[in-house]
Amino acid sequence: MTNSNNDFVGVLESDFNGQDLRVGIVQARFNEAHCVALTTACITELIALGVSQADIKLVTVPGALEIPFALQKLAETGEFDGLVALGAVIRGETYHFELVSNESAAGITRIAIESGLPIANGVLTCDTDEQAEARVQVKGADCAKAVVEMANLALALTPEIDIQMDLSDPS
Repeated sequence: MTNSNNDFVGVLESDFNGQDLRVGIVQARFNEAHCVALTTACITELIALGVSQADIKLVTVPGALEIPFALQKLAETGEFDGLVALGAVIRGETYHFELVSNESAAGITRIAIESGLPIANGVLTCDTDEQAEARVQVKGADCAKAVVEMANLALALTPEIDIQMDLSDPS
């Protein structure tokens, strides 16, 4: 007789129901064809998961380094259950690739932790355009699934506030 850990502990199952979730997407415009393909795949999957098109907001920024700033501003609005970062950084002949890749990823992670808002990181870091082309459809859809799952997890783990007012005390 084998027992899994699930037999002994409470398990919060993955929830991919996007109904009533509000999702913000920040898309870089640099390497635009790849970024648009990522965004299209992400939005298509969000809608397939039940997120209303009216509850999806898309913001574009010049490049991957500007993504964290826009994510922070969206997070500050309090209007979203989750955010998605989409971009494509293609290796060149200089150190700039590493700088942009590392700093955008660090910024995205920092905003998620500081804001307490789940952010799916879909900034591709590829050696070639061909590698990016091969990944955009899957990565865009994966980010949609990740943000819906994590937004539902965050909501499930957020304690409900029970405000009780004593209306008999006039002061």
